[in-house]
Amino acid sequence: MHEREFVKFFYELGMLKRRKHDGYLLAGASPCEISSIAEHSFRAAAIAFVLARMEKCKDPYRVSVMALFHDIEETRIPDINKVANRYTKGFDKERLLKEQLDERLGEIGKEIRELRERVNYRYEDNLASLIAKDADYLEQALSAKELYEKGYESMQDWINNIGKALRTKSALKMWNVLQEVKSYEWWEGLKKIDTFRKNED
Repeated sequence: MHEREFVKFFYELGMLKRRKHDGYLLAGASPCEISSIAEHSFRAAAIAFVLARMEKCKDPYRVSVMALFHDIEETRIPDINKVANRYTKGFDKERLLKEQLDERLGEIGKEIRELRERVNYRYEDNLASLIAKDADYLEQALSAKELYEKGYESMQDWINNIGKALRTKSALKMWNVLQEVKSYEWWEGLKKIDTFRKNED
């Protein structure tokens, strides 16, 4: 495979920095408040690694990579919310993925596509697949909670629905805790104010 095709693919991945999760717009959030697909994929990949370790999955690195690539087709077709999806079913996603990955990147592309499919089709007999999809959902719950804290109350329904979709015990535990923890709590106690004032002569 010629390096030129890989470089073009890397540029294509840049589209994920520009694409937004469309569903949050239904809650009234403005585009500047919504994370990009790239941001979502990064945090989902990190969550997947942690969940995989918690679930004692044999290969947490593979699970993390599965989550990283799970929205790869959204470089070409933007994220479609559940309302719009009622009217836009029928596009050939398999053709898209084969052109994007198999035909351009050869065996490496096929491997990326297989990893993506294991997340999105959530193979019930495969723990890695269940964990990666739970990581995808859990990241969406975190993003929804961040918007809820900004006053978008309808995001609670989003969070509740995600709770019903999670399959692993570790993800359910995280889901319960994230509803109690505020998004800004991570930095509490880290920011120190120097209250000592030197005597001025």
